[in-house]
Amino acid sequence: MTEIICYEDSYIKTFSAKVVSSNDNQIILDRTAFYPGGGGQPCDIGELKSPQATLEVSKVNRIDGNLTHHVSGNNNLSKGDTVEGKINWDYRYELMRTHTALHILCGVVWKHYNAHVTGSDIKPLKARMDFELENMSSNFAEEVEVLANKEIELGRPITVKTLPRKEAFAIPDLIRTKINLLPPAIENIRIVDIEGLDIQADGGTHVNNTKEVGEIKVIGHESKGKINKRLRIRVQ
Repeated sequence: MTEIICYEDSYIKTFSAKVVSSNDNQIILDRTAFYPGGGGQPCDIGELKSPQATLEVSKVNRIDGNLTHHVSGNNNLSKGDTVEGKINWDYRYELMRTHTALHILCGVVWKHYNAHVTGSDIKPLKARMDFELENMSSNFAEEVEVLANKEIELGRPITVKTLPRKEAFAIPDLIRTKINLLPPAIENIRIVDIEGLDIQADGGTHVNNTKEVGEIKVIGHESKGKINKRLRIRVQ
């Protein structure tokens, strides 16, 4: 099973690894800093370097517990070869800022409106989040934007830890989504904690402090049904 080191440190930009298998344009490594995608956050992109070649990584996904790196270029790597991996850091960091922005948004809406999340989607510096809200006032988007940016300015620390499932689920309101999406087979739960605002089970990459997010701008809001309301944001 591939060791995913970005789960422990989202700021790792480069790493060394050994090739476990190599087949055409698909490579499995013993360890990787590439995020495989999930929770609305896209996978990382970047490159793998060896003395023989530099391969562009355009996609990473999980297959049978291992992460498959989809590459382009002349792949002549073999099992046991050593490679140097490099994340496209600008792309990753924009996703980190955006993902944390959504957690701030979620924390604000939960705290002030007690609304569950029903869906989300993340792109670099742009995202949307859906909430279970029957009514949305005309100034709802403006209120949320102001409250979210106040939380950013507070410079709240953000920490990541892994807890046994039973201990994790003892945390009140750990699951902010309408439906618990964590499979029962997962024994250890990764927790992302924005101190004093939001604590959630989450597998994505995040910044270390809310101030790193920048500024959240709500650029759209709409109704997606009787009880589903959508906010669209830009991070700047």
